[in-house]
Amino acid sequence: MTTRPCPCGLPEPYAACCGRYHRGEAAAPTAEALMRSRYSAFVKGDADYLLRTWHPRTRPARLDLDPRMRWTGLEILGTSDGSAFHSTGTVTFRASYRGGSLHEHSRFERVDGAWVYVDGDFPGE
Repeated sequence: MTTRPCPCGLPEPYAACCGRYHRGEAAAPTAEALMRSRYSAFVKGDADYLLRTWHPRTRPARLDLDPRMRWTGLEILGTSDGSAFHSTGTVTFRASYRGGSLHEHSRFERVDGAWVYVDGDFPGE
């Protein structure tokens, strides 16, 4: 098992952090944890996980990830709600990639008790 920190930016190794969500061993307990795990799924190229954690109302039929895309870091800029006591939540983040960054204000909801990504806005655009 690798001891490199998880791509999501937390210090735990991938297998003990986002990897357990990707493998289906656990569900993300908060909207922020889901957002971090989805970022890690983009880094790892795990389209199945991304589709599985997308709200059925807004989920695309398929997702084609660019294998040349190199994500380089995640910064959480703010959160609201999204804890075990909420049914909705938001996470604002900046995801860096080679050559630029993506700034998004994402919305999350619970579906059958599990956090899922609904959609997002791009502040300043």
